[in-house]
Formats: sequence, C-alpha cells, structure tokens
Amino acid sequence: MDRLRRAAVKAVCTQVPKNELTNEQLAKEYDDWNAEKIFQKTGIAVRHIAASDECASDLGVGAAQKLFESGRCEKQDVDFLLLCTQSPDYFLPTTACIMQHRLGLRTSCGALDFNQGCSGYVYGLALAKGLIESGSARHVLLITAETYSKFIHPQDRSVRTLFGDGASATLIGGLDSDEELIGPIEFGTDGSGAEQLIVPAGGMRMPRSAQTAVEQTDTGGNVRCAQNLYMNGAEIFNFTIRTVPEAVKRLLMKAGMLMDEVDYFVFHQANRFMLDHLRKKLAIPEEKFCINMQGYGNTVSSTIPMALEIAHQRKEIRLGSRVMLVGFGVGFSWAAAMIKVVE
Repeated sequence: MDRLRRAAVKAVCTQVPKNELTNEQLAKEYDDWNAEKIFQKTGIAVRHIAASDECASDLGVGAAQKLFESGRCEKQDVDFLLLCTQSPDYFLPTTACIMQHRLGLRTSCGALDFNQGCSGYVYGLALAKGLIESGSARHVLLITAETYSKFIHPQDRSVRTLFGDGASATLIGGLDSDEELIGPIEFGTDGSGAEQLIVPAGGMRMPRSAQTAVEQTDTGGNVRCAQNLYMNGAEIFNFTIRTVPEAVKRLLMKAGMLMDEVDYFVFHQANRFMLDHLRKKLAIPEEKFCINMQGYGNTVSSTIPMALEIAHQRKEIRLGSRVMLVGFGVGFSWAAAMIKVVE
C-alpha cells in the first residue's frame, strides 16, 4: 500500500481554572449529603471552577500557550484553529477569531467554532483529519474549552456535583504512513434527546426575560430556572447504555479489529457509575480503561484530551498504542474513533 499523508495527534496540553470546588465544600451546602457520598455517586473529589471574569477563551488560550511553550509547535506553523465550546465568549463574533488574535497566529490561519459538547473532541479530530488529508492545512490546533459552571444554579446539586471547567489544546499534523493514524471514525446523532440536556433560555428560541429567571424547585429539591443547565440524568444514562456499546462494535468492524486488539480505551468522563457500567457491559479489562475525573469532574468536550494527557504521563499509553476514543452526550450526539499514538 502506498504511504499517504495521514493526520495524527502529535501533542496534547490542558488547562483548568485555579478555583476549586471540593466535595467538602459542597457537603456544607447540602445538609443530607457528605463528601464521601458525593464521591461514591460521582467518582469526583474536586472540580475546577472558572472565575466570574474567566471565559472559555481564557482557558483555551492557556492550554494553547502551554503547547507552544513545550516546543512541539511554533505559532506560525498553525494553519487552522478549531474551537469546540458550548460556552462561547459571545454569540458573535466567533470565539476562535478572538483566540487567533490573542495567540498571535497568522492572519492567513483559518478559525472557526463548533458547538458539540461531549462528543466534540472526536468530531474535532475528524474535522482536523479532513483539513490535513485534503491538503488544506498542514497543522491544525484543536482547542476544547468549557465553562459549564456559568450555566449551573448553585442549589442544583444534580449537575453542580458533576461538572467542572477546563480546556485542552491538541496539535494535529501530517505524517507519511501506510495506515490511518486517526480513524476510522463512527458518528451518531439523535436530536429527539435535545431537551434532556439543555439550557432552555438565552438563545433566539427563548430569549432571557423576567419570566425565564423565575426559579423552580423539582421533586429532588434541585433549584433552577430556564436560564440554567438542566439534565435528565436517567434519560442520559439510558441513551448512553443503549448507544455506546453499538457504536463501539461498529467502530471495531470499520477498523477490522477485535476488542482485545485495542490497547487502551478513553471514553467521555461523564461520571464513574456510568463508566463502570459501560466497562462491564463491554467486558473491557480495568487496566485498559481510563477513569480520570477525580480531580476535574465532567469537563464536557475536554474530558477525553485531559484523560489522554494523563494516560500518556502515566505511560498507560505509549508509542504505537492503539487507543479507542468515545464521546457521547448532549445533543444527543456520539462519536468514536481509533487513534495510534505516534509521539
């Protein structure tokens, strides 16, 4: 087979806010919960929370600066900036354009936002792969940056205990190879689940008003208004358990691989209970399955790159490792991809 120019993940750096929210702090606010109960339900001990004046672009710029400081890439080498966020600085202009300027990237660099959430990192890899393998770009900077905490009502423990803020910067470049280094990729969408994980008010469909700011208390004692994040945890769980195993099977078929030929699995770090259930359902050995949320929480599109960075540091993945990435959640949307570790 001829060696072709293939897109490959070359480096990953991450950034989290300095402010922390611990289980002990949360337990002081919720009378019938203690720190250990929160940890047992979520697998999370600490979340990093953006300051009031700290936005997704600030975290994304911080992650990108770490990547440039590592010496893995020069700013002038970046041909395209992709930003995945559901918490942009503004409705317009696109936050990616703002970040291009702040980072000092060339004005001949392309830049765009895409709003995808939990499956966004895999979608971003697919977009970067297309740009590189079509010859449209040599180096793509994929940034994920989320500040979901700004959507969360402080008295809604159903989501406040789960989500943290964070960002990642991934360098995707081309290598001559006779095999795919990103791919194959499996996608899925079921928009019928859109209302199960949503911020109802604030966009054009339901602009903010005095009425959307009215707070209500649900049967679980959680307080929120239409301007806050709402998650139907039971429906999200059912969607995940129904969809992810099938997506994994289809990806393996596309790759022509068996489950035991995959060296490591990095799924979206939603919560520990869900991940444990998926791992057991798919019969994946614990040592090949990443659970990395104790110190971060669910950082939405940033969970997979955060887990990749730590797995690389711990040498759980090495040069030549075949890694399966699976993102799933808000939308409903899901995506799975095989990548090969090249550096």
